[in-house]
Amino acid sequence: MTAFPADRIALSFELFPAKDDVAAAAIRRCVRALAPMKPRFFSVTYGANGSSGGRTISTICDLRGERVNAPVAGHLTCAGGSQAEVLERARSYESAGAGWVVALRGDGDGGAGSAFEAREDGFASSADLVAALRRETGLRIAVAGYPEAHPESQGQAADMDHLKRKVDAGADCIVTQFFFENEVFFRYVDAVRKAGVDVPIVPGIMPIRDFGKISAFARKCGTAIPARLAERFAKAAERGATRDLALAVSAGQCDDLREAGVRAFHFYTLNDPALTLGTCQALGLDPVNPVDGGENDQNTTKIPDQIRA
Repeated sequence: MTAFPADRIALSFELFPAKDDVAAAAIRRCVRALAPMKPRFFSVTYGANGSSGGRTISTICDLRGERVNAPVAGHLTCAGGSQAEVLERARSYESAGAGWVVALRGDGDGGAGSAFEAREDGFASSADLVAALRRETGLRIAVAGYPEAHPESQGQAADMDHLKRKVDAGADCIVTQFFFENEVFFRYVDAVRKAGVDVPIVPGIMPIRDFGKISAFARKCGTAIPARLAERFAKAAERGATRDLALAVSAGQCDDLREAGVRAFHFYTLNDPALTLGTCQALGLDPVNPVDGGENDQNTTKIPDQIRA
């Protein structure tokens, strides 16, 4: 891995694809708001069962067009079709100008938490998908990591074995599910390193725009909501101060991670730039006030090592 200056922070921002022209315009506004942060990429999600694949590629093409021209990554799942169809989708991302792909197993038709069933002509696992992407494309590959056990986890040993197979198949980095306790992330990094996996691990950060909705989604994903966090949001709601609290929580979480040596963040924006932008600005990641006199790096071939890891 090429050395990465210790004062630089690598950012990436996740979007979900546009379902109509109004949503597409909103996504463009979101990307333009966050683009000054110089992210490595804006990743565009893909329905767990492949349901939104067409919207994913159209959104990628839109963001690569002259009106925006942003660095992009496309998500892919094993449930997105036959092996040939999934690889053709990956090639379409590459042709559109994507530099990265986020390779996932995917869930069943019920979305997060529902059981995955492999197609006879499809990829049986995300490790198989990663191996094919490495063999058939020039895309760099991110895979998912779970600081808190995936709902279908069969234990940490099995989880680490599966993660190692994905990395051995050709993954360039791990992007984690969101979490709200940093110690959960640190324990996960320790376990991953002990398993012999040495690629960068990028923490997923979810700014809490709507506490109720995020809590419901977290339960499906197996992400714990600390009781003290729920209490703080309940009190903030009484005062009409939930946005201020959300920004403080997100910025505080990232600042603590940075102090521990983390040098990359992946934000789940939900297509709303406000809290993500506010967090980045609170951390000094805007061009006017870069971190420690450094600057962010938009080079899609580099991810900084995590110092604590």
